[in-house]
Amino acid sequence: MYAIGFDFGTETGRALLIHIETAEIIATIEVAYPHGVIAKQLNDRPLKNAMVLQNPNDYEWTLKELTERIVKETNISKEQIKGIGIDFTSSTVLPITADFEPLMKTPEFSKNPHAYAKLWKSHSADKEARIITERLAAHPYLEKYGNIISSEWLLPKLLEVIHDEPTLFNKMDYFIEAGDWLVAKLTGRLVRSNCMAGYKGLWQKSGNYLDRATLASIHPALEEVYDTKLVGDVLPVGTFAGYLREDMANWLGLSCGTAVGVGMIDAHAAVIGAGLSEPNELLIVVGTSSCHLLLSEKETVIPGISGVVEDGIIPGLFAYEAGQVAVGDIFSYFVKKQLPEKYYIEANLAGKSVFEVLNDYASKLEVGESGLVALDWHNGNRTPFVNPNLSSVMVGETLLTESYEVYRALVESTAFGTKVILDLFERNQVPVNRVVLTGGIPRKNHFLVQVYADVLQKEITVINQDHVSALGAAIIGVAAAKREPVNDLIKQYAAKQIVQFKPNAQYQKKYQQLYEIYQKLSTLFGKNETILKELKELKSKEEVLNSK
Repeated sequence: MYAIGFDFGTETGRALLIHIETAEIIATIEVAYPHGVIAKQLNDRPLKNAMVLQNPNDYEWTLKELTERIVKETNISKEQIKGIGIDFTSSTVLPITADFEPLMKTPEFSKNPHAYAKLWKSHSADKEARIITERLAAHPYLEKYGNIISSEWLLPKLLEVIHDEPTLFNKMDYFIEAGDWLVAKLTGRLVRSNCMAGYKGLWQKSGNYLDRATLASIHPALEEVYDTKLVGDVLPVGTFAGYLREDMANWLGLSCGTAVGVGMIDAHAAVIGAGLSEPNELLIVVGTSSCHLLLSEKETVIPGISGVVEDGIIPGLFAYEAGQVAVGDIFSYFVKKQLPEKYYIEANLAGKSVFEVLNDYASKLEVGESGLVALDWHNGNRTPFVNPNLSSVMVGETLLTESYEVYRALVESTAFGTKVILDLFERNQVPVNRVVLTGGIPRKNHFLVQVYADVLQKEITVINQDHVSALGAAIIGVAAAKREPVNDLIKQYAAKQIVQFKPNAQYQKKYQQLYEIYQKLSTLFGKNETILKELKELKSKEEVLNSK
């Protein structure tokens, strides 16, 4: 008997097939979304500044394509697949009809950007996030979310629809996380994951959602929204959501007896896939962005984090979330937009990737030799400032600066951003006893991992396995099929292959000096955002002029 884990990332979807009895990973499949990430324009019309969308048809196509391919390539029968688990980037949200169809499929809203899926990194609801933060100033929930509400979350994105497209708001039946939407579509049962609701929907196990009076103070249209457009029982991750509906089973080529589990956020699923289940263990999912997830036995107030939710990942533990908005995106941007051609030529002649060439050069530099320090804010800052309007800063460049020196400074900047988060936890009496990294970047880029170990001065464990989030989703599918709690299955099914990286003590002093410069820059440009804000406003005005 088997279970499939579906992992919906930012640009691709993955499926992982696991044997329920032996815990063996049988196959993994990955496909890219046909329409990819939609930014700047939709249907040949300019999008609102900082709005980032996806076409929800891509998610359905991906689900079907992955299922058909994994069944065909493994030659198993549909009756043998007993469980399905889903994880999804969050907060990726969309408006849907009562029969769970995306609103963009209706003729009235087919070209309206607010009817599409708003990707997690859509920051166009920044004004709404600030309004909600202001209205929650005296509310006890605010401190559970680092005292700042992010534009990436569900409620600001919904308020944005109310402000921009009230007609669309009135016509939608539900506003839903994409992961919850797929579970509802598959089962015909509208439930909300406690993981997605807790971290992105302002739900807390101890007190449910925000009260009506508070919601009404934000906007009158929100007063009853959790009983209408955000309705749905909040259930723990991995619990049984329902069986595949007959029409969906036929569409996917599966059996109606296939159990579907309540889903979770993609990065959070990696905690399960990586095998973390003990207090004070930190998982860093390093991808296009980085998500930092720390398990703990206690709940405390930590300013600047993205949330703390009881049972949000593992039953019986509080889980803290923090993060960096861009990591892999920074490196990709650098090699695509700023790296001279000679590095590509050298990589081609040596039969290496361009990153391997850059790592060869960068690793030969002594700590501090480049004379550069950068801020990793190319797509804003999530922790600790929760500010999408911040942008990157690089100091120390001269006419002699080499590209590989800039690359090393960018790698170090993401390590410094991670150290900010670890220091934030430990300064607030939530210790970090173990650091684990997952994702394609740490598996492939050992130079980066060693820099992280040296900056943090902590031993780092890398899960040496692809698709750890998809594995976590598959474990959710097993839990649904067996009707067993997720944490009872982790040791049996989680990834077993690891690589250890030990810190070099001789680099501690110099990295501490560089880190202190990073902190000074953070204070200058983060706490006093005037300079970066003015630059962004000028850029926005220019983009508007160019679009006319």
